[in-house]
Amino acid sequence: MIASLLVPLLFLAVSALALGKKAGLYDCFTRGTERALSLARSLFPFLAATLILCELFQASGLSALLTKLLTPLFARLGIPAEIAPLLLIKPFSGSASTALLSDLLQRFGAESYIGRCACVCFGSSETVFYVSAVYFANRRKKGLRKPILIALTANFSAAVLGCFLCRFL
Repeated sequence: MIASLLVPLLFLAVSALALGKKAGLYDCFTRGTERALSLARSLFPFLAATLILCELFQASGLSALLTKLLTPLFARLGIPAEIAPLLLIKPFSGSASTALLSDLLQRFGAESYIGRCACVCFGSSETVFYVSAVYFANRRKKGLRKPILIALTANFSAAVLGCFLCRFL
């Protein structure tokens, strides 16, 4: 009940504050909308490229090939082979990784070692390429290599540590 009233109450409070300060409410709103549209216009090429590359990654078979190649390494590091596709897709697509997580939980159960590892890996990782596209869209000098490598390393480290901890929990 309270949550459903939060947005309208917030809108009324901001409107009352703007009227109290004698600010042109409609003018401020249209200026904000103009800025939002310019941000969306600058983000669109990066988001479109990210979504297209994600689809190509899966459709080309590269995802399956990388999964097959990296599964032995993952196994040596304590990461179940069954969650390898989740680790490879998550940096590209949140919705695809959610679907993979759902499938893993249906097949193995949430209380299984694989289910726990999958949940920890899903929750402790980020859609690196999508977030990078959003954060760096307005920068003139992109310099994406280091932040992406750091984020991917953090994702992988979290997966290794998370699966290690899941053995004891």
